[in-house]
Amino acid sequence: MKPAGAVFQPELIELMKLVLNDVTASLPEVKRTSSRKVEIASYILACAAKGERNPAALKAAALLGTVSVN
Repeated sequence: MKPAGAVFQPELIELMKLVLNDVTASLPEVKRTSSRKVEIASYILACAAKGERNPAALKAAALLGTVSVN
C-alpha cells in the first residue's frame, strides 16, 4: 500500500489532511491513536496515488480500510 514515487500537489495535500482529520474525528475517542491515524493516512495516500480526488471517496476508502483491520 505504499504510494512509491507519488507526487501530490499542495491542494491535494490540504484535501488529504482535511479527510484525515474528518475520519479521525469520526472514530470513538479511544481509537484516535497515533498509530491509527498513520494507518488511516496510508489508506488515503494509497487511494490518492491511484488518482482519486473526491473527498467522499477518499474518506470511504479510509473508513473501509480501518474497518477491515479491526
